[in-house]
Formats: sequence, C-alpha cells, structure tokens
Amino acid sequence: MSEAHAHSPTCCDDVPKGTLTVDEARERIQKALEPVSGIERVAIRDALGRVLVEDVRSAVDVPSHTNSAMDGYAINSADLPSEGEAELKVIGTSWAGRPFDGTVGRGECARIFTGAAMPKGTDTALMQEAVKRHEETIRILARHKAGENVRYAGEDLKQGDVVLKPGQLIRPADIGVLASVGVPEVNVRRRLRVAFFSTGDELRSIGESLGEGEIYDSNRYTIYGMLKRIGAEVIDMGVIRDTREATRQAFKDAAAIADVVMTSGGVSVGEADFVKEALDELGKVDFWKIAMKPGKPLAFGFVDDAVFFGLPGNPVSVMVTFYQFALPAIRRLMGCRETYVPSFRLPLMDTLKKGKGRTEFQRGVLQRDENGQPVVRTTGEQGSGILSSMSLANCFIILPRKSEGAQPGDIVEVQPFDGIV
Repeated sequence: MSEAHAHSPTCCDDVPKGTLTVDEARERIQKALEPVSGIERVAIRDALGRVLVEDVRSAVDVPSHTNSAMDGYAINSADLPSEGEAELKVIGTSWAGRPFDGTVGRGECARIFTGAAMPKGTDTALMQEAVKRHEETIRILARHKAGENVRYAGEDLKQGDVVLKPGQLIRPADIGVLASVGVPEVNVRRRLRVAFFSTGDELRSIGESLGEGEIYDSNRYTIYGMLKRIGAEVIDMGVIRDTREATRQAFKDAAAIADVVMTSGGVSVGEADFVKEALDELGKVDFWKIAMKPGKPLAFGFVDDAVFFGLPGNPVSVMVTFYQFALPAIRRLMGCRETYVPSFRLPLMDTLKKGKGRTEFQRGVLQRDENGQPVVRTTGEQGSGILSSMSLANCFIILPRKSEGAQPGDIVEVQPFDGIV
C-alpha cells in the first residue's frame, strides 16, 4: 500500500481536523448549485414528479357552484325549529349534474345528493339520517344550524387564485388540483440528466460468473433505483476499469452528456488514485470527507460544467450519502423549493452504540409499541457493507456528532424513508 493510500480517509478513522460536518457539507453543496435551464410543456398526467417553473392560476371557482356535502334535504334555514320539530314538504330533487330548476319556498324542501347544486331558496343541507321522512314530507328536529353541510362556490379556490407556485414538485394531489381548475398542460423544468458508473476491477455485472475475489456490482442497481424514483433521466455507464485512461475518458464522456456525474467507489482506502487524478485534470473537488458514519469519504465538486458526486464503495454508504447529500442537491438542480426530507423525534426501543465526533445514520424500523404509540427500533448490525440493513429499514435514526449513543426510552431523531427510498 502506498503512503497516499495509507492516509486516505475511511469511516473507521478518527475525525481529522478540518473535516466538514454534515450541515456544513449540505450548506456548501446548496450554495454551489443553481437549477438547470430548459423548460418543457407537458400534459398534467406527464407532470408527475416534475417541477413547475411558473404560477398556475385558476380560471374558475372551485367548486364552481354552491352544493351539498351530503345526501339529504336542502332547506331554508328560516324553517329550522327553535324547539321541537318542524314538518316540510318535499317538492323535487337536485341531482349532481341535474339541479332542481324550481325555487324552494318556506315550509318546503328538496331531496339533494352529494355535489348537487343547492336549489334557489335554500341555504342548508340536512343529512338524510337526521330527518324522518313519510311519503312526501320530512320532519326535522331543533338541533341544526344554518349553513350545515353546504360547500360554497369558490370555497376551495377562487377564480384568479394562484393554484401552484414555481418550484412545486408535482405530486398526485397537485395533478388533481390542476384538473379541478381545467388546466390541461403546465410548464416544467426539463428532466435532470445523471450519468453514473462504478469503478473497481473486482466488480462484475449480473449474469457474469464470479472469479476469486470478485463481487457483483449492486451499487449501480441501487443508484439506478434511487435516480429513477426521483424522476431523473438516468444514464448508466457501467463498470469502469481501474486504469488512468479509462477513468479519465469515463469522466469526459459523462460530463459531456449529463448535468450530474456520479461514481461509486474510488474515493477510499485501497483503491487506485485514478479518480482523483482525473478530477484534478478535468474538474474541481470542493471536499472529500465528512464527519459522518457511514459515508465519510464523500467527494463533491465539478467536472467541466457537470456537478460531481463521488459516493463511497460500501453499499450502505452509497445509499446514506445519496439521500443525505445527492438527493437534496438533485432537488436543488431540479428547481424544487423544498430540498430536504423532514424528520421527527420518537422514543427508542434499543441500545445504540456510537463514538463522538461524527453524525451517524443508523438504520431503524418505525413501528408501534404495545400501547399503540409510535416508536423506533434498530435493524440490528449496522456495518456499512450490510445492504440488507437498508432493505429491512424504513427510516434513518440520526445520532448527532456529540452523542455517545442512545438507550431505550431516549428520544431520537428519525427520518422516514417514505418518499425518498
């Protein structure tokens, strides 16, 4: 092992002076990035997972007419009894899409169904379970209020209201909102192009036979899944051999076609220096290491005009660093207003060990205790090569730098996987 390799960072080292904290690294990454240019107009069904670039305003009131929120009877609130009961005559029916075309007078009511327009002369909808009907009359009790179960025109959105703002990552509910105001197409930022490859002569692709000391390259498949999940245009460049020219050419090719270049391996102990050589020649590296576990040897910088992320080689480290740094960066490049996944605090059910000086992202399982209260448990062994710990988990348990671990009953920070993994 060369002297350079002997001093390369690993997740097991003590934290060297000058190593960035997780928050410092995130801040530097965010400040270094701007959203990509390029706008596309797409149908709203194709807009899922895309990012808006302009205000979308409603051309109509939503709902477009005052209507009933329940199946029941539309009445004039002046007929509500102050005590005892009142009897009203049923003079017609208002259906959704087929409103009652008459006027309901005093002492009268109309049968009405959910979503149907409130007839003229009515301002209150009594649910059918709250009345007693006999032939063409109903009896109502003195326990109701004016305006019950009525949805007013423009109650949700008024004509001219801003429905969605620039930077909105479009979710299923947003597509529904766009449809509700009759918007068929929206302008969104173009898809982000991400090229990635693995480095290592020991790596083999699925379908190849394994020789002594060789392993299947799981990282490329994991990275592919993470990128597809967030809607990036994925460019898989395969496994690059550990040679100076192959590594250099891979970086040049990737930077020429992508907004982001991402590698797995090549930034830790025991691996060739060709990645660093290529980056020194073709780009600029902002930092190489972070005070965290797993995933300390993370590289961030630029190759030509492309953003560069050098993820570690260990499978769990790949996923942790992707979700904590690459994902927020990608969201920033996509133009999203919100880039980070929220977290919350829950009681811990197990003992967690940890050394001082690094933020740790341990894998956990959100569940409920015997009293039905939400708690979090560890998945068990936390080695950075144990990919099954990510498969078993549904959250990260985040232990801060100054922590020395946690005990059962301690309140810990939890970041759920739902929506990111």
